[in-house]
Amino acid sequence: MIRQMTPTHLGSPASVHEQPATTSIFSWTTIIWVSALLLAVYGSVLWRLAEVWYNDGDMGHGFFVPIIAGYIAWQVRGRVAGVSPKPNWWGLAIMAWAALQLWIGTLGAELFLSRTSFVLSLIGAVLLLGGTAYLRAFGFSLFLLFFMIPIPAIIYNQITFPLQLFASRVAEGSITVLGIPVIREGNVLELAQQKLNVVEACSGIRSLLTLTFLSLVYGYFTEKRMWVRVTLFLATIPIAIIQNAGRVTITGVASQFNPDLAEGWFHEAQGWVTFMIAFAILALFHQLLIRSYGLFYGKKPQLSPAQ
Repeated sequence: MIRQMTPTHLGSPASVHEQPATTSIFSWTTIIWVSALLLAVYGSVLWRLAEVWYNDGDMGHGFFVPIIAGYIAWQVRGRVAGVSPKPNWWGLAIMAWAALQLWIGTLGAELFLSRTSFVLSLIGAVLLLGGTAYLRAFGFSLFLLFFMIPIPAIIYNQITFPLQLFASRVAEGSITVLGIPVIREGNVLELAQQKLNVVEACSGIRSLLTLTFLSLVYGYFTEKRMWVRVTLFLATIPIAIIQNAGRVTITGVASQFNPDLAEGWFHEAQGWVTFMIAFAILALFHQLLIRSYGLFYGKKPQLSPAQ
């Protein structure tokens, strides 16, 4: 007598292919807890950083950095949609280092150490929860966050004064070529109508910091080739410096007609206009670069994966 086998004896298809359950520390609950912990630890640091963005004209772009970085991270989330998280415990080591850096920065009143430790903590958290694949996917967004942090004062002071001198020298030469009498003493320009002092705010550091950040974002959305992105980033340095020197020159010429044009709303508007011109020059340089490369190698421009 042949006994008929029932599904109970054979087992359901789900049970045949059932795999041992694996546990992962990557979950929305864990992410929420880690985020809450970071906000609790760095809340005061981030609040004071936001105050710097509001009060310091050189860091006005800081408000946009986390927004743009978050947008890019949201765009690339599909890269890890089908990737299983593989927690990497080196992330915990990075977070421990960041905590030590925060402690040292707090004791020594070193704001740069305290602020950068927050970004390091985020990097460590992504590596710990998701692994190297997640860190590669969101690495660019995390790197951009460093641009929301003011550079150390010791470096800032070393950069600004040479930029002031360069801007005043270029302005002196340009104004002289235009036939306007001018005498330069250091970073001070003496004109017939008034004396212009090229202070730190006119050193061009504001344009330099903002334009370098925008060049990275622009390169990410418009280019796939890394060498082009790096070239665009490096090109922002001379472009920003020359742009500021041109701004000082325009201020000197305008003050000959009306001394009040050297300050106030006209001076601020002039800064925005010259900055937009500098960004347009960067975009033009990009087009010339890829077209020259295409003509030389016979290749078509490559767009960024984001497009």
